[in-house]
Amino acid sequence: MLLQKNQDRVLERLGRRTRQIKEKLAAAAGAVPKPVIWIHALSVGEVRSALPLVKGLRESIHPSALIFSATTRSGKELAERLIAPHVDLILFSPLDFPCVVRRFLNAIKPSCFILVETDFWPNWLRQLQQRQIPVMLVNGRISEKSFASYCRFALFFKPMFRCFSLLSMQTAQDRDKMLALGIPAERIVCFGNLKYDLPASRSAAFALPAFKDGSIWVCGSTHPGEEELIFAAFQKIAGANPCVRPSPLRLILAPRKIERGGELLKLACSFGLNAALRSSGESGEESCVLILDTIGELADCYSVARLAFIGGSLVNEGGHNPIEAAVQGVPALFGEHMEDFHEIARDLVTCGGAKVVTAETLAETAAAILCDDALHTAMSGSARQLVELHRGGVRQHVQAVRDMLAVSAVTCRKEQCHEAMMDKISNHST
Repeated sequence: MLLQKNQDRVLERLGRRTRQIKEKLAAAAGAVPKPVIWIHALSVGEVRSALPLVKGLRESIHPSALIFSATTRSGKELAERLIAPHVDLILFSPLDFPCVVRRFLNAIKPSCFILVETDFWPNWLRQLQQRQIPVMLVNGRISEKSFASYCRFALFFKPMFRCFSLLSMQTAQDRDKMLALGIPAERIVCFGNLKYDLPASRSAAFALPAFKDGSIWVCGSTHPGEEELIFAAFQKIAGANPCVRPSPLRLILAPRKIERGGELLKLACSFGLNAALRSSGESGEESCVLILDTIGELADCYSVARLAFIGGSLVNEGGHNPIEAAVQGVPALFGEHMEDFHEIARDLVTCGGAKVVTAETLAETAAAILCDDALHTAMSGSARQLVELHRGGVRQHVQAVRDMLAVSAVTCRKEQCHEAMMDKISNHST
């Protein structure tokens, strides 16, 4: 069955299923021609980032046909859960071969193309530009590591970035990096992070009886070298039992790489902690630690958390995005290595919604927030206020897409006039 799934994915990415794409698009379009908006996301994180924009486009731009593609299998599976109700078609993205991209573009005939965060493919972008299809980057960000690569291989990356009609960056720092790469200032805007517009709700999607309430500490996107520190801190807090609560403290740990689940289960046991894997299907009633070795559930976990730790920050990995925790009003902890999300981390700390910790202060700081209701309430409120302050980016993105569609319509009319004129010339000559 897995072999069949892999074969189907490869065939689709090679453009061998474009006839079905045409048929589905024709059925979605009906009798009235509609602009076709193609949105593409790499994997799980980018799919979740795209959700507010997809909803905004569906609600605001009609009639229209929305096509959504993802590169990875996990990304497409999450898109089928989150994005499918708001779009007309979900696809695997084309492989970046000129003939394959051509097949996809001929089948979809997009009026505009939207790329979420990353996944830059030169042939794909070049053919979009050659066809005069407006291309927009949304939620754009450039890590320090990526920026160094872009500068080093500028002869390759500059022409690729110039294929974009508009680059919407998350932060002013990201905008400055694009300027440093020589991209014209008029093509760069800073509309902020779309994740600020994610809905804040207490999710019922994460349903394990033992983990549904009480004091839950969620450690998301952790890396090797951090889990030992987290387990030691949790053991210390739970052993001291400083919190007087109706249910015990529990830990949900979501490694950045889910294939490390078995390794982390053994590590938790070495600390004397009773742990379970989410993928095992166990209820978790006997466990105080749950290893989240599944795709797409971390955001649901934040919705039931009392405290969050953002991984990749106690080790030199650049950190991960703390917004999903902040949207739920969950106080956050992270280490000093938040270089890839510097402005967001700085703003959260400044407003009081997050604290910076070290290996030595992790347990003490976590215990204080978990057990002090006044401190927890203050941090939670500050995180929510920051999120509210930055909400509204979707409206700016939607307006930019409207503007691109207007440009696309003019270009389309010019092409139609040119074709009609050439037909007339041909008819007169005969």
